[in-house]
Amino acid sequence: MKIGFDNEKYLKIQSEHIRERIAQFDGKLYLELGGKLFDDHHASRVLPGFKPDSKLRMFAQLRDQLEIVIVVSAEDIEKNKVRSDLGITYDEDVLRLREEFQSRDFMVGSVVITHYNGQHAADQFRHRLERLGIRSYVHYLIDGYPHNVELIASDDGFGKNDYVETTRELVIVTAPGPGSGKMAVCLSQLYNENKRGIRAGYAKFETFPVWNLPLKHPVNIAYEAATADLNDVNMIDPFHLEAYDKIAVNYNRDIEIFPVLNALFEGIYGERSADEDAFPRKNPYKSPTDMGVNMVGFCISDDEVCCQASRDEIIRRYYDATNKMAAGIDNEREVNKILLLFNQAKITTAYRRVTVAAAAKQELSGHSAAAMELDNGTIITAKSSPLLGCSAALLLNTMKHLAGIDHELRLIPQSLIEPVQKTKIEYLGGRNPRLHTDEVLVALSVLSKDDEKCRKALEQLPLLRGCQVHSTVLLSEVDRKIFKKLGCGLTCDPVRKK
Repeated sequence: MKIGFDNEKYLKIQSEHIRERIAQFDGKLYLELGGKLFDDHHASRVLPGFKPDSKLRMFAQLRDQLEIVIVVSAEDIEKNKVRSDLGITYDEDVLRLREEFQSRDFMVGSVVITHYNGQHAADQFRHRLERLGIRSYVHYLIDGYPHNVELIASDDGFGKNDYVETTRELVIVTAPGPGSGKMAVCLSQLYNENKRGIRAGYAKFETFPVWNLPLKHPVNIAYEAATADLNDVNMIDPFHLEAYDKIAVNYNRDIEIFPVLNALFEGIYGERSADEDAFPRKNPYKSPTDMGVNMVGFCISDDEVCCQASRDEIIRRYYDATNKMAAGIDNEREVNKILLLFNQAKITTAYRRVTVAAAAKQELSGHSAAAMELDNGTIITAKSSPLLGCSAALLLNTMKHLAGIDHELRLIPQSLIEPVQKTKIEYLGGRNPRLHTDEVLVALSVLSKDDEKCRKALEQLPLLRGCQVHSTVLLSEVDRKIFKKLGCGLTCDPVRKK
């Protein structure tokens, strides 16, 4: 995989920048974390070289200075809201996140239940936390939030919330998903810290959009494609332009809320102190971009590599959206939004080489087909057959190519495949006799004990990480998961198998 991002530089300058931000306040910074702290695969796809756990590794350099507060909404607990990527409820994900952080030797200080209004499910969850020895706090619904500044920044607003006890200078506020109330928790803590004589600070850590890249840079367009379901829009930050006469990119929600945040900061910090410069009654930031600490844009080492990867990602998001529509989800607005982004990025699906190759293979063979692009640009294709699905055939063809095995050689004999097909149809009630990718890999594993070629083929699997794949039909969930585990970027036409 071609590298376009300097990950080691990122780890160094990002941690240094956060330390500098902590020093701007009274040694206490609440850092709202947007996006994923680990498994950030979107960033690793559009910034080749960015490791999915880069942010976690960066924070490891600050481990002794930080603690983590996990936020979950009482409304989401009451509704049993589920993370679509993991298939678990938000309250279960709180416990999963805590365990993940602690397994990496990070301090998780507490859990804050927001939007609390006496929900029974939230009370039950809090009792569960108590039994597990986990400290928890509640923050209440405030009428008129976030616009009723006079009420919010008062003892009847933020002042009613539990004060979250923290012991370290950097407090990372994260959550299972959007809408959990992370920013409100940070601001509530600023208010209550201020009452205790501590001028704590607030900052936001979001990787995208990248503020110091052009508005229509493919990396930023890819972010819009990734959030098309939320209808986020990248914009020039007008507050930053006015304050500094410099162009910076932010997104609509942060820009829209900034005037309210500005008023909230003034309300939180209260009356001017004797030392006006040290403790001013104003927002320490002049723009929403000022609030961010993201240094990703300074670590791009090859812009063209990142542009190419981002264009691929925009197309990948389009196929994801059309696949959801094919599954019956009403997301026409999301699909249309991404099509508009195609125009901005000046691309079509034909920009993705494997899409073109798979379509050509299907037209030539008359069967569903798939294609994979290797890191050196070589494209491997395969079609479905009575024995194998196109994705399973593609996996075999690619492994044989990388291992230098004759393409005509059958690694898995038909005598082994047929009994598996019989079990699938006659005993398990299946309708598709063709082998899936996982079944092919299991068969190769069994054969590899006595067959050197099968063993050599399996040894090529790590080389598939980062490769691009396209199928002319919607693959089964099993096949999609295998390609994901192999680290391949998979797209599918929104067409069901016949």
